[in-house]
Amino acid sequence: MVDLPPSMLASLVDALAEIVGPAHVLTEADVRAGYELDWTGRFRGATPAVVRPADTAEVAAVLELCRGQGVAIVPQGGNTGMVGGSVPLHGEIVMSLRRLRGMDPVDVAARQVSVGAGVTVAELQAAASAAGLRYAVDFGARATATIGGSVATNAGGINVLRYGGTREQLVGIDAVLGTGDRIERMGGLVKDNTGYHFPSLLCGSEGTLGVVTAARLRLVNRYELAATALVAFDSIADAVDAVGVWSSTLDSLEAAEIVLDAGVRLVCEVLGLAAPFDRPWPAYVLVEAAGHDDPMDDLADAVAGVSSVRDVAVATDGPRRMALWRLREEHTASIGTVGVPHKFDVTLPMHALAEFLESVPGRVAVAAPGAQTWLFGHVGDGNIHVNVTGLAPDDERIDDVVLAYVAELRGSISAEHGIGTAKSRWLHLSRSAAEISAMRAIKHALDPDGILNPAVLLPA
Repeated sequence: MVDLPPSMLASLVDALAEIVGPAHVLTEADVRAGYELDWTGRFRGATPAVVRPADTAEVAAVLELCRGQGVAIVPQGGNTGMVGGSVPLHGEIVMSLRRLRGMDPVDVAARQVSVGAGVTVAELQAAASAAGLRYAVDFGARATATIGGSVATNAGGINVLRYGGTREQLVGIDAVLGTGDRIERMGGLVKDNTGYHFPSLLCGSEGTLGVVTAARLRLVNRYELAATALVAFDSIADAVDAVGVWSSTLDSLEAAEIVLDAGVRLVCEVLGLAAPFDRPWPAYVLVEAAGHDDPMDDLADAVAGVSSVRDVAVATDGPRRMALWRLREEHTASIGTVGVPHKFDVTLPMHALAEFLESVPGRVAVAAPGAQTWLFGHVGDGNIHVNVTGLAPDDERIDDVVLAYVAELRGSISAEHGIGTAKSRWLHLSRSAAEISAMRAIKHALDPDGILNPAVLLPA
């Protein structure tokens, strides 16, 4: 944490400016503000300076300087995190990686590409598409979320069902450890059994072990033909069961997203959209299939094969498919209009998914009368986003209720966004004492002075 006398702090800022240039050390309060508040609005910190290195060498030099003075750093990408993991909650220096914008030409033969940590997910998707391929990881914040941030949190998104999350796409990494040493494994070898796999270790470590400066990523086939359907059900259980059937029978299945009546009505109200059906239904699944051949018939047959389906809206052209996707992707922003939400991205075993979705609002209501629960998520891989509005940002009553219930059902308290600061106190619900001890040992080995995101992931 930065607790230096003014003269020493001024000297540190001057030294940082010598490394990255004066224009890339931001100290004015109004300029720093955008780096001090996380996407949810729940977590706000303060930093004496934001430093913006341009390449791996500058990252290493900044780390060496800060380590020598015992100054902690919070690495930050697009700052789209939701668990307080990328903002300076304890006065750390913010290291923004948005200037690391390099992108090599797509290696079509290998179906891989090397990109800087500051490239956004949308920019990578566009480059892959131009080469006739596709970057498989996709989520609503694609336009601002960076590759470095998505690697640090092992971001998932809507296509995990078919392709896996970021870790499954990661075939190489360039990073600077807390020791100042550089790990460069950017060859992209699909098979390399020479010991510990550092890309996998750093992926999901939330900037606590090293600063990711570039990544080598796997690309997949780009399917030109896709079909999307919004399918209505009488109950959450029916919706979950249907996805289980489709996952087993529909080879072209790309995504399966669950939304509930209250959330759909809110999105329609906020955006001024017409309701998708003549009458509301308790649960909906947005299901998408894609392939080189038109998947419409296969998708229609799969939907028709589930007797619990009550209504369906189907789209194959781009604008109509996007209109259906808005009902899912606008949930987060629409919930933000109600109030600052407490957000929990959790994973449940498939057999417990319907029970959780049906029961957690009641548990929240008992613990915090007046609070409202909003549920949606990636039903195909068991990842549910629990949003609770009507609470003060620092009111943690609901954290105990939701996360303990997840643990009771043998789920994980974090599916995509990491542990951050928000969940570190509850890490023991998903990790054993032995695991946490091993994680601390790895942290000490790669960041012996504890300067990298010291308030994140591991409990105090």
